[in-house]
Amino acid sequence: MFKSIRGEVALDQDVEAATPRPVEAPGTSTLTPHEMKSAAVWLASVGQAEQTAFLDGLSENALAALPWLFEVWAMPHQLPPEGDWRTWVILGGRGAGKTRAGAEWVRAQVEGSGPMDPGPCRRIALVGETIDQVREVMVFGDSGILACAPPDRRPEWQAGRKQLMWPNGAVAQLFSAHDPEALRGPQFDGAWVDELAKWKKAQDAWDMLQFALRLGDDPRICVTTTPRNQPLLKELLERDSTVVTKASTEANRANLAPAFLEEVQRRYAGTRLGRQELDGVLLDEIEGALWSHTGLEAARVASPPPLERVVVAVDPPVTGHANSDACGIVVVALEAGAESPQDWRAVVLEDASVEAASPLHWARAALRAAERHGADRVVAEVNQGGDLVETLLRQLDPTVPFRAVRASRGKVARAEPVAALYEQGRVRHMPGLGALEDEMCRMTLQGYAGSGSPDRVDALVWALSELILVPAAKFSRPMVRTL
Repeated sequence: MFKSIRGEVALDQDVEAATPRPVEAPGTSTLTPHEMKSAAVWLASVGQAEQTAFLDGLSENALAALPWLFEVWAMPHQLPPEGDWRTWVILGGRGAGKTRAGAEWVRAQVEGSGPMDPGPCRRIALVGETIDQVREVMVFGDSGILACAPPDRRPEWQAGRKQLMWPNGAVAQLFSAHDPEALRGPQFDGAWVDELAKWKKAQDAWDMLQFALRLGDDPRICVTTTPRNQPLLKELLERDSTVVTKASTEANRANLAPAFLEEVQRRYAGTRLGRQELDGVLLDEIEGALWSHTGLEAARVASPPPLERVVVAVDPPVTGHANSDACGIVVVALEAGAESPQDWRAVVLEDASVEAASPLHWARAALRAAERHGADRVVAEVNQGGDLVETLLRQLDPTVPFRAVRASRGKVARAEPVAALYEQGRVRHMPGLGALEDEMCRMTLQGYAGSGSPDRVDALVWALSELILVPAAKFSRPMVRTL
C-alpha cells in the first residue's frame, strides 16, 4: 500500500527539491513544473539527462506517489481557482481534460491526510445527462474517478446502490439529469456536474440539486461542459458566485492522438462548430442582432474564389496606450465576374486587428495586411485622427494607395446596409474570423451589446462600403451633365 499522498508537505518538498530549474536562454522564459503547474510539460521540454536526474532525485515514496499527485501534473485550467466561490465551471473543447479535472476535484474533496481520515466532503452527487453516461464517463471512464484513484484510496463501486464508497467512508451517488425528482430527498456537501449544456431538463435538475446541497460548511459544485447556447449555462456564468476556467482541445495536445488533432483542425478549425467543440467558446445568439452565428456559418467558404479587388479597412483607436480599444483591421476582397455593382459579391479574407496598440504598431499591422493580400487600397476612418492617420501610414509607406473616410452616421445606421448584403448572400467568410464574428453577433438595432467598441465591425463596414455600397450607389444614381 502506498504511503499517504495528500496532506504530506514533506512529499511535495521532496518532489520540488529534486526538480532542477532550467537555465533560461536569452529571449526565452522557462519555468519549473510547480510554476507551470504541469511537470509533464517541463519533463517533455528537457533532455534525457535532466529527466533522469529529476527522477533519481526522488525518494522511493515520492517516486511511487508521483503519478497520483495531480497538483504537479495538472494544466492550469484543471486546477480549482482560489477564493470564495460556489460553482466552478470548466468550459473546454473536446478532449481538453475536463473530465480528468472533475474527477480529480472529487478525489480532492473526499480524500483526507490518510486512507481512513475524512476529507472536507463526505457525500458527493455525481450528475450527468443519463445514469449510463455518469457510470461510463465520470466513474469508469479513462479519466474518471476510478482511473484517477491511487490504490490506497480507490473507492468501491456498489452497482446495486449506484454509488462509490471510499475507504474513509465518503460516498458519491450517481444521478441522471433526465430524472430531477431523484435528487429530491438526498443531501450532499458537494457535487460534480458533467456536460450541463446538453441536459434536456437542465433547469429542473439544477434546481433540485441546489436544494440537496445542504451539508457541510461550504458545499460547492464543479461543472465540466463543452459550451452550448443554453439558458441555464449562460445564467450560471453571469453569477458573482461562479468562477470559470477555459481551455481549448489544443491545450491537452500531449494526451491526444496527433491524427485526431490534425483531422479535426483540418475539418473544423475556424468554423462555428469548431469554435464551440474545439475552442470551447460559448457562441451566444443575441435577440435582435444584425448577424447570427448560424447565418455566418452558412456564409463560410474553405478557399477564396477568383478575386478582382482587395481593400484593407482600418478603424483606428482614439488613444494609443495599454487600455485603448483595439484597432480594427479587416481585409475584404471583391469576387471577380459580376458586371453590375448590384450583383457584386465579396469575401472577408482576414481579421488583422490588433489589441491596445500604439499608432505605429497598428499602422504597421495594416500595411503588412495590405502587403500579404496585395491590396489595391487602404481605407481608414479619420473622424478622430484626421490627417494624422494618413500621415502616419505614408511615413511608413509613401506609396500606399489611401482613402480617408468620415462617419456622418452612427455605427448601427452604417452597419445595417452591410448586414443587408449578408442577408442577400453577397458576402462570404473565410475561416478564422472568430473575434470579428463575435462582435458582429453583438450588434443590434439598439447598439452594441458588448463591452468596449466594435472596432472590427467598424472596419468591416468601411471595407464593404468601399467595395460594394459606394459603387452601387453611384451606379444607381449616375450624374448627368447638362449643357
